[in-house]
Amino acid sequence: MITFHLSKPGAKDRKEAKNIFLYATGKTISIFGTSIYNFALGLYVLKLTGSAFSFAVTLILGIVPMIIMNPLAGVIADKFNKRTLVVSMDLLSGLLLVLVYLLSNLYGLNLILIYSTTLLLTVFTTFFGVGVEAGKPNMVSEKRLMDINSVGKIIDSVSSILGPMLGGFVFAIFDMETFILINGISFIFSGLSMLFINFKLFNHESDVDHSGEKIRFVHDIKDGFRYLVSKKSLMSIFILLITVNFFLGFAVTIPLPYFINTVLKLGSKDFGMIQGAFPLGMILGAVLVKKVTEKISYSNLLKGLRFSLAIFMIISGMPVLPHNLQINPSLYTGFYSVVMFCFGFLIAFIDIPLAYFMQKEIPDEYRGRVFSISISIGKTMLPVAMIASGALLNYIPVYLIPIAGGILFLLINLRSSNKVNIEINSEKAVRHPS
Repeated sequence: MITFHLSKPGAKDRKEAKNIFLYATGKTISIFGTSIYNFALGLYVLKLTGSAFSFAVTLILGIVPMIIMNPLAGVIADKFNKRTLVVSMDLLSGLLLVLVYLLSNLYGLNLILIYSTTLLLTVFTTFFGVGVEAGKPNMVSEKRLMDINSVGKIIDSVSSILGPMLGGFVFAIFDMETFILINGISFIFSGLSMLFINFKLFNHESDVDHSGEKIRFVHDIKDGFRYLVSKKSLMSIFILLITVNFFLGFAVTIPLPYFINTVLKLGSKDFGMIQGAFPLGMILGAVLVKKVTEKISYSNLLKGLRFSLAIFMIISGMPVLPHNLQINPSLYTGFYSVVMFCFGFLIAFIDIPLAYFMQKEIPDEYRGRVFSISISIGKTMLPVAMIASGALLNYIPVYLIPIAGGILFLLINLRSSNKVNIEINSEKAVRHPS
């Protein structure tokens, strides 16, 4: 006779709250450790070599392997036990850094060791990230899925603010070898916290366990891509996210730092304030997004969000238009801080609900692959946009890039605004044909 004593009212809620707490704890330890480590490592490489090229290689080793490995990580996440994958990747990252600490004490911390470590860490954290994202719908109920996404976004945003600050402090106080050991231990603690998460608390799609199935990487990746293409609603979201990433990279990521530092000649303190406004906007957006989307049709809200992004891209180039006006630099700082805050706020209202919709709609056996394919292509589009924007800076006035990019993004939105019909509130939902 089957008993259900664990499913009495409140028991599953407590397990769900425990999952969220352990997820937040593990992610905080891992993300903060990585953010601080990356900043401190960049300073160390510059100090060691004095070469911008060596620094650039370190950054590339933190990005390119992620793009390449994401689809493979998606297959593994769909075919293997997600908790085993997530915990083992954290523990491998921790053990790797402990090993690097021992090797650096014996042979010194050289560039070959740094590059190899950065490459392996990127691979491990890529598999970890895909495993966690694919496992979220099984860790919490549908009503708490938006909450756990918001928690993750807040942790990412806070780490982007405090990571460089703490990284600079750590670099000044500790030698690099000691910090590598501390970061290695933090990864191990993160893995231990993830060990106690129940990755099978909820199963929204089926009772079939697909973990342990035979892996055929090329076939499985193609299968995931075919599933993505076959779902019209998912393809609409996929195209939207790629478009947003491209135009943010083209109209904001490259031009904004250039004309703030080169044209307006604001100081590093002012630039730091402007950059810090973006994650602050994301934090506020992450806090408010669930309440707002419960009251407003998300399809209508999404139209407004896309148009608002385009308008802010356009106005970000406006202050550079007049050449002879004498304006107090603090006004420029205030203006661009508000613009970047709004960008962060708007992006949170796009990213979190759309991630929630995809997590909810994609069954367990495809979720890792679809997410990883989306991430890989999205991350590929960003450097393409940045290269195109950087190349144009040599030929046209800098203010034209955000203005032209914003206008083009606005025109694309006008043409396609009625093609994305996504409702995340079940009471308002009218399903898009799949």
